[in-house]
Amino acid sequence: YQIKERLGRGGMAEVYLAYQENLERHVAIKVMHNFLSGQASMLPRFKREAKATASLNHAHIVRVYDFEIFNNDTYFIVMEYVSGGTLKDRLEELTKQGRRMPLAESVRLLKEVSSALAYAHQRNMVHRVIKPANIMLTMEDKAVLTDFGIVKMLENAETANITATGAMLGTPAYMSPEQAMGQPGDARTDLYSLGVVFYQMVTGQLPFNADTPIAIVMQHVNADPVLPTKLDPTIPESVQAIILRALSKKPDQRFGSANQMAQALSRIQLSDTAYYKP
Repeated sequence: YQIKERLGRGGMAEVYLAYQENLERHVAIKVMHNFLSGQASMLPRFKREAKATASLNHAHIVRVYDFEIFNNDTYFIVMEYVSGGTLKDRLEELTKQGRRMPLAESVRLLKEVSSALAYAHQRNMVHRVIKPANIMLTMEDKAVLTDFGIVKMLENAETANITATGAMLGTPAYMSPEQAMGQPGDARTDLYSLGVVFYQMVTGQLPFNADTPIAIVMQHVNADPVLPTKLDPTIPESVQAIILRALSKKPDQRFGSANQMAQALSRIQLSDTAYYKP
């Protein structure tokens, strides 16, 4: 692989654009940070989760081509390169323009991510870090979910190492109440986080915000979000109902599955006219 440029950096890894000469294609390479690869227990988890992720074959889940260890301390995963940027990039650009994503587009993208989660959940794989930065967009504007297996790789990581580097197993703004309380969660955890993403897409803001990460986490546990229709009366009640059900504090009050959430999204009646933030 010929490394071309760094695409991004997060708390767990760096991502590079590379060219695979023998197949004449561009790929994305995720290189895990050294503080993770230095743990003796990381190797078997890395291999197990990389293989599980590579077995996923769905139109809206990024494909994993390869994984390897270089010089005994550099763990990397080779993935499909999705060139349209992330949903996070799209939302930030719209915010700069004083706009929001058209409602019909938001619903379509959420249905695509829901179908990806339904496929993975049926194979006993829970994502646990659903957020706009992990939803890629193709040049055809289709959603592709990435970063399956990352939390499972880190679930037994040494707390001291995690704390020292500032990495977190989850992002406070999108973290479910059970994750905030230190529980691993199940498939319904992903649906809560997807509800946060949907709230952000249709209202232009997050349901919970505060000055510190711990304050945001505690809001997920204890506070109710402002009703989307209070922020924008033009948001359909059917959209609000889906968001509020997904954001239920108790997992058993959320959708029972990603398929149920996708079906609810399919029942929304939308006009062809996009709306934008005033």
